[in-house]
Amino acid sequence: MKMKNKIELKKSIIISIFVILIWSSIFALFNLYQYSVYTNNFNNKIDQIVTKIATEYPDIQKSDVIEILNGDEKANGNILKEYGIDLKKESIVMENDKYSNMFIILNVGILILLWISLLIVFLKYNNSKDKKLKEITQYIEEINRKNYKLNIDDNTEDELSILKNEVYKTTIMLKEQAENSLNDKVNLKNSLSDISHQLKTPLTSITIMLDNIIDNPNMDQETRSEFIKDVKREITNINFLVQALLKLSKFDTNTIKFTNKEEKVVDILSTAIQNVSVLCDLKDIEIVVTGNIENTINCDIRWQVEAISNVLKNSVEYSNNSSKIQIVCNKNKVYSEIRIIDNGKGIDKEDIKHIFERFYKGKNSSRDSVGIGLALAKTIIEQNNGTISVESEIGKGTTFIIKYFE
Repeated sequence: MKMKNKIELKKSIIISIFVILIWSSIFALFNLYQYSVYTNNFNNKIDQIVTKIATEYPDIQKSDVIEILNGDEKANGNILKEYGIDLKKESIVMENDKYSNMFIILNVGILILLWISLLIVFLKYNNSKDKKLKEITQYIEEINRKNYKLNIDDNTEDELSILKNEVYKTTIMLKEQAENSLNDKVNLKNSLSDISHQLKTPLTSITIMLDNIIDNPNMDQETRSEFIKDVKREITNINFLVQALLKLSKFDTNTIKFTNKEEKVVDILSTAIQNVSVLCDLKDIEIVVTGNIENTINCDIRWQVEAISNVLKNSVEYSNNSSKIQIVCNKNKVYSEIRIIDNGKGIDKEDIKHIFERFYKGKNSSRDSVGIGLALAKTIIEQNNGTISVESEIGKGTTFIIKYFE
């Protein structure tokens, strides 16, 4: 049997050995005392006999007595039978018989005490195991009641404590899963609520405009055209929202795998600027790129273009007509930096800390904003070992700072 981690069993075995050694020593000392008593009684009787013989028979030689006492010759016991003593059944010294009975009782008592001591050690060990098993059972019952608070401060390194630790690890895992499951349910509920709200507004607008077109067949062409343009705009917003949500859901479920390689910053920016060119033309906004645009970053270019495009789109939407947006590129030994600077409305201080949250709309948000683009941009940038932050001042503009770490 392997003894590793069987601390309590080892303790019990050591205590049992210690108890056996103590009682064995007591038993040995008692036997020595018993032998001493027998010897002393027997020697006293021999002394009396020799004294009597020496007195009654002064002519007997001492050497003859010593030879008898120290000799190996065995007597047949016939003489003692004449005095009613049978050497095979009785002791010559009757006092030893009295002590013999007492010593037998005491020897049995010592053996009983030894077994009682061992039984106490066994019961203590067994009780300790039962106590820990009961604790583990109670822990499992508490887990079943959704109570994940366990105390492991008194744990040792024995096998039951290891089992208790494993139960604790399982408890922590179940707790995290329960919390994650609860958080997922809350997030799903909130997301569905947000999505419902985001879809409800444009769908309501589309329904109203279509009802107006249907109910007024004689509507003038200019008004009809405006309604159709508004319907198209709302459908475009819905399409953008659905696409963004699909992309975010893929990130949430870790189903997107980036294909990273060294890409030039200029290539990323050129494609991103092209993606917002139509919007820039509508507002007569010029995007100017300066700095070290030839440096490279290790990333998935397709997704980083998506992220930069969303940030640029936000900057264009909140910039004044006929203004400029600056993109400044820098690089050091730690990270590559892209700053997107506009001179637009700016972001309120209360809104800055929420600007990257899903579906969040600030005080200065446009009616077409769905509050998902910056959240998607942040998720993508962080997937490529990057960070995005924002600095803004009302009436002066906003700066988005993107860093890709080496």
